[in-house]
Amino acid sequence: MAAPKKSRGPAGGQGRPGRSLALILIAMVALTGGMFLADQPTPRLGIDLAGGTSITLEAKSEPGQESAINKTNMDTAVQIMERRVNGLGVSEAEVQTQGKSNIIVNIPKGTNSAQAREQVGTTAKLYFRPVLTVAQGTPTPTPSASTSGKPTPSGSPSAPTADKGKTSATPNASATTQGRAVTGALKADSTPTPKASTTPKADATPSASAADEAAAAKLQKQFAALDCSSKASRAEAARGAKPTDTVVACSSEGDAKYVLGPAQVSGTDVDSAKAAIDQTNGQWIVQMEFTKGGAKKFQKITSQLAQQQSPQNQFAIALDGEVVSAPSVRTALSANAEISGSFTQQSAEDLANVLSYGALPLSFKEQSVTTVTAALGGEQLQAGLIAGAIGLALVVIYLVAYYRGLALIALLSLLVSGILTYTLMSLLGPAIGFALNLPAVCGAIVAIGITADSFIVYFERVRDEIREGRTLRPAVERAWPRARRTILVSDFVSFLAAAVLFVVTVGKVQGFAFTLGLTTLLDVVVVFLFTKPVMTLMARTKFFASGHPWSGLDPKRLGAKPPLRRSRRVNAPTDPKEA
Repeated sequence: MAAPKKSRGPAGGQGRPGRSLALILIAMVALTGGMFLADQPTPRLGIDLAGGTSITLEAKSEPGQESAINKTNMDTAVQIMERRVNGLGVSEAEVQTQGKSNIIVNIPKGTNSAQAREQVGTTAKLYFRPVLTVAQGTPTPTPSASTSGKPTPSGSPSAPTADKGKTSATPNASATTQGRAVTGALKADSTPTPKASTTPKADATPSASAADEAAAAKLQKQFAALDCSSKASRAEAARGAKPTDTVVACSSEGDAKYVLGPAQVSGTDVDSAKAAIDQTNGQWIVQMEFTKGGAKKFQKITSQLAQQQSPQNQFAIALDGEVVSAPSVRTALSANAEISGSFTQQSAEDLANVLSYGALPLSFKEQSVTTVTAALGGEQLQAGLIAGAIGLALVVIYLVAYYRGLALIALLSLLVSGILTYTLMSLLGPAIGFALNLPAVCGAIVAIGITADSFIVYFERVRDEIREGRTLRPAVERAWPRARRTILVSDFVSFLAAAVLFVVTVGKVQGFAFTLGLTTLLDVVVVFLFTKPVMTLMARTKFFASGHPWSGLDPKRLGAKPPLRRSRRVNAPTDPKEA
């Protein structure tokens, strides 16, 4: 005689719903605590809600290179600008193309937004040029007048000593190994007179031709007349300069002017740059790494510069035609180099950001700057929240009218989903730079319908089981596997749509897609770890188990069949004699 089979408990862990509820409760407490520990009790707001600055940049090509304004170069410029702004810690900055030659940059109001605007406007190419001559930034009476300019790494002519910023007279062994470019002051005896013979290139010998002499005289006159205290003059000096030209340039502060040789290394040769603290003296430095090709170029030029006297042993980092730094070289450098001097943390980070993200394939002109107020966005947000509240109220009314007592489970689930969504949005602000904008709010409102749909699927499956004549507790467990499959398929389709929308779109539409995808994932978490366990617990109460008319599970109202009964199976005898 075969032993009777042991009956298995209902699928879904009917006896242990407390574990799932404890897990989601711990998650809610942890996320809420993390939100306050991170000092981010509210989500970050985007430019349309918080206000900010919108900048329109127009691409400009060099003469004869009009074809350079193409989709590839524009997309590259957008990526570099995004990295440059994000490198400053600005959240929800939007950079996108408009038409064939314009780029729109939206910078929300907040930390570093003013600094980001300044660096976004710096959109020209980055070059490393040898310094031929340096002087104070004001015009000189005669080109040959002696000038004792002593600018610091920032270009200030009022440095107290000529050696400020230098680490030592002789580089140590570690500095030689790493390759150290020391930013220091210029010698007091440096002359502002530009001479063709001052170029550090080994093959740069002065030409005796009249054309070369005329060009040198013109450059000398231009250098003497240059007034770097005027922003317009600084822009005019940098206009139309080619990488192969010997040019005059101003420091970014406007208090020093230079004659610079042809560009030897471009910004595209810089692989990465970062601000760091020199462990030997505790001062801020900028560490650079070059690409393989850039390392060869940099080693060649620095080996030549190291043999020159000041200021011809300096190379200028020229961005947008202005010198942002002019470190001197003491030894030949290779793939790794350091720029040291009188840096603060902010100035070191600014220079590292310029070196890392400064090289753009095109030059850009600031076409317009618009200040965006949060008033309009606030009104739209208020209208959106009102619409969301009306939609939520209609959902609640429908749930109460149709599902009665089951509406309590749905409302508790919506509350849990709302808490998880809010805390995650707040934490994702400092974590990945997520900021809440109007489309993101729309995505959260749409998610209410997706979450409510999951509850309805499960409730209807339970009611179908009751219509078949089953009591509530087995109905809850038997309905779960079918409802689970439907919910997972529905949420997968919704998440896939959000992912595709996030990938193929740009700007604010990505905020809608991100929020929709996040809330869809949270819907799965809430249904599995909260709605199902709570439903299991409710099925054990007398109010729901007895089918109270207000429970939403009244068998009579659902048109249930008579209870299912198991009948013992008896084999009928085939032989009348055996009967």
